[in-house]
Amino acid sequence: MYSQFSKALKVLMFSLILALPATAWSNTVEETPSAVAMTGDALFVRPVMIVTTVLGAAIFIVSSPFSALGGNVGESFSELVGKPFSTAFIRCLGCTMNGRKPDTVGMQDKMDN
Repeated sequence: MYSQFSKALKVLMFSLILALPATAWSNTVEETPSAVAMTGDALFVRPVMIVTTVLGAAIFIVSSPFSALGGNVGESFSELVGKPFSTAFIRCLGCTMNGRKPDTVGMQDKMDN
């Protein structure tokens, strides 16, 4: 009984592992935030993330000797300063995903000239 259950569990686990890359593929998310989302982002989220960036920088400076000893200064900077900075200054107004919004202007073919 145990060996049949073990074999079935292994088959299920390997099937999920093989199917995982197919589910991880995604396209660019097109966000069109509303006026309410933009207003809430500008009034509440951005100021909080700016304060979080400043506090994260202070915590990073205090903890950097320990991070240097542990060998994870880059990871520490990324988590404490980089991600809050990206959310506060690089994310489009009202969007939920970090990063710049892709341009809607496409490139023309050189053959059109």
